[in-house]
Amino acid sequence: MPISSREIIDNSPDLQVLFLDGFEVCIKHSHLLVSSIPYLNHEKKIELGTLIFPITMSTPVTVSPPPNHVAFFAGSRPHYADGTPINGIINQEATFKLANGIVARFMFSSYPKVKDADYNVKVRRYIDVLSGPVKEIERGITAQTRKVMESEDDDSPFVYQDTNSGRAQIVTISDKLRDLRIGIVGLGGTGSCVLDLISKTPVKEIHIFDDDEFSLHNAYRSPGAPTFDQLNSRLPKVNYLSEIYSRLHKGIRAYAERICPENIGKLQGLDFVFLCVDPSDDKARVVEFLVQEKIPFVDTGIDVQKKSDKLIGMVNLITVTPDYNNHIGKIPTKSGGDDELYESNIQIIELNMLNAVAAVIRWKKYFNFYHDERNEHESCFTIGPNMISNGEI
Repeated sequence: MPISSREIIDNSPDLQVLFLDGFEVCIKHSHLLVSSIPYLNHEKKIELGTLIFPITMSTPVTVSPPPNHVAFFAGSRPHYADGTPINGIINQEATFKLANGIVARFMFSSYPKVKDADYNVKVRRYIDVLSGPVKEIERGITAQTRKVMESEDDDSPFVYQDTNSGRAQIVTISDKLRDLRIGIVGLGGTGSCVLDLISKTPVKEIHIFDDDEFSLHNAYRSPGAPTFDQLNSRLPKVNYLSEIYSRLHKGIRAYAERICPENIGKLQGLDFVFLCVDPSDDKARVVEFLVQEKIPFVDTGIDVQKKSDKLIGMVNLITVTPDYNNHIGKIPTKSGGDDELYESNIQIIELNMLNAVAAVIRWKKYFNFYHDERNEHESCFTIGPNMISNGEI
């Protein structure tokens, strides 16, 4: 079950004090919101605004101390009782899109008098500045409304708060990935690393496909470290990995099966697919199906050979989109022959990780998370000369 706003408040002493004292506090999209704060507008009339603070977590249910004295404010410009604006706390005026549905107009910056202030001190400091002039005009108006504000993060794909995006103020950029349904075909070294990365993004669903067991050799080319009991249980890869990553992401769908013509329809409706399997006739059919269904995908591959007492090789990516797919003939789909390098199946964890990282970056470029200057659809990192070459449109 996802962790609620109230659980975090109850387990964070500084937030709990604010809540028990009747302030409207809640956690939403990795931000602390304190609502219904009275202040005066330019006509000296009372309005209600919201203070917003990006948060980080020291545990899944406990907020860390404030990293700085900055706050955001959703409301109009606040004023003193004589009608002059309270400019001293305003650092910047702009449209700050902090997260889905969380937009601020002002960034505040005001040092609290107490060193190492927690959120209880920090929030009250800003409320005193904003609401102080109100009390000069009408007594009894307060931000302590005693109203309970529950989290609106029920649609979050995460089990617990994603404070990483909030801390970096990139929630609106991360939200570009929010409703996507992603497929990972093959959960070997590269596919398991892709899963590790994708599970930390706000995609709606992650569909994973593999019919193999999680074996000893997988432990040396997958993220994390399994126990003896886990290795001896001979779990299907998808079961082992979904159990781990479902602790973080709610949308993982596991299929202990190899994608083949009989079940290929399970890829239908996906928004993007990571193809992390060795060449085979089934892989060729998957490529044809994805092109036919206009599903963008990236094919990952590692070509490594032993030469004397060293390894040489390459890490390859081929990206196929509905608008650009006339290069699919370059995707290895036949074992043996020209694809003999794949037969040795030499895989090293750092190469699997590099392959996965490059594939996920390419996926994020496609959905405008990252800026994309070259729009490359082929990429190859050659280990020896430490060189990346790109094929462009």
